[in-house]
Amino acid sequence: MSEQRTPVEPDVLTDHTELISSTSIERIVTGRNNALERIKSVLHQLTDISALTESIGGKAAIDWAMRQDFRRGCWLLEKEQTAMKVITCNIDRSIWRDLMKKSGMIALMDAQARDQWYNNLERDDIPAISEANILSTFEQLHQSKEEVFERGIINVFKGLSWDYKSNCPCKFGKKIIIDGLVQFDRWGFHFRHGRRREQLSDLDRMLNLLDGKPVPENRYELSIRLDDHISKQHSNVYEDEYLSIRYFQKGSGHLTFKRPDLIEKMNDIIAKHYPRILAAL
Repeated sequence: MSEQRTPVEPDVLTDHTELISSTSIERIVTGRNNALERIKSVLHQLTDISALTESIGGKAAIDWAMRQDFRRGCWLLEKEQTAMKVITCNIDRSIWRDLMKKSGMIALMDAQARDQWYNNLERDDIPAISEANILSTFEQLHQSKEEVFERGIINVFKGLSWDYKSNCPCKFGKKIIIDGLVQFDRWGFHFRHGRRREQLSDLDRMLNLLDGKPVPENRYELSIRLDDHISKQHSNVYEDEYLSIRYFQKGSGHLTFKRPDLIEKMNDIIAKHYPRILAAL
């Protein structure tokens, strides 16, 4: 009879997610609203001053801005309503980014979820910063965080090529092979970016979280560390506490996991999403 597998416990998701207190939300919303009121007042004063200077032959605000070569910001002086809309959106966009970082939610997201989040923030119709919107947004994120975290593991697994015998189509083995990881030419090895970089970032993120550790900052993630190692051309083997990566001239990388317990946890997640795959193992 096959061994019954238990999905990975969601504790790993709560340990690294700080709750944003109601006091902090109130302070953020109040500060944001006060700042916007003051900015609106300044723009209104600028409009009055512009009318005055224009009436005495000193031209309008847009003209003196151009004289100072403020080409990128001079459009703010054209219409107060347009300026406030853009300024409000930019301030809210920055606050949303900061909230995501401080809450720990961004660390749980795979590359796909992070790209979607940041792309949504670039739109002109992002939700305004308010207590209701913050609570609603983070409630939704909290409810889906386990799904988002596990999707990163599933995407890494699905991204493996089954042309290699080491890549088992049923589970993560001790070693996996990633094709197109590096490029080799007369100057030596070069790390390939794009999809492979995202794949390694997701792998690094999930190994740390499954081990109960915080996710490394972007500048210290696995893809950055591997890129630095390759650029120094010391050897074709990279080592850290979780992985040994050997890369070859044909471009492939052989990743050997050092922690069997983490392999088991990753396979628990695969079994949860594809219960028939590991049923007979």
